[in-house]
Parts: sequence; C-alpha cells; structure tokens
Amino acid sequence: MTTLTLKIPETMAAELASEAKEHSVSKSEVVRSALDEYLHNPERKKEPSAYDVAKALGVIGCIKDGPEDLSTNPKHMEGFSRG
Repeated sequence: MTTLTLKIPETMAAELASEAKEHSVSKSEVVRSALDEYLHNPERKKEPSAYDVAKALGVIGCIKDGPEDLSTNPKHMEGFSRG
C-alpha cells in the first residue's frame, strides 16, 4: 500500500473518527471506502463536459463565414479587456 497524507478540517476529522468508531474500523478504512466509492461511481462520470454540451447543442462550427483562426489568434480579442 501507499501512504497518503492530507489535511482535513477539524469537524471532518471528528466525523471521521466517529464513523470509524461506530463501525469498529480504522479511519484509514473509512477513507479508503469513501474514496473507492467516489472513484467507481458511474453517476459521477456521466456529467458532460462543456465541449460535450456545446457539441450536442450544435454550436461548434456554426459560424460559416468567420475567420478560421478565431479561437487561436489573439488579435481577435483586441478591445475585450476590462480596462
């Protein structure tokens, strides 16, 4: 196993200790279980990215006569500062 050190708020540390004691397991076991559940939760991975949403809405590539370098050339952003 690998050791991981992290900082958590005092309230979370108290909840962690209470949970471990209630279930007669170590705090490490509670953290491993919670992390495993988080990493392997298929619902968490279903959230689409901004790109996926834009693609689904059909807004990517919807401007036909714009400059080809609109998203990469800084000259197109001139005049859009907060100053």
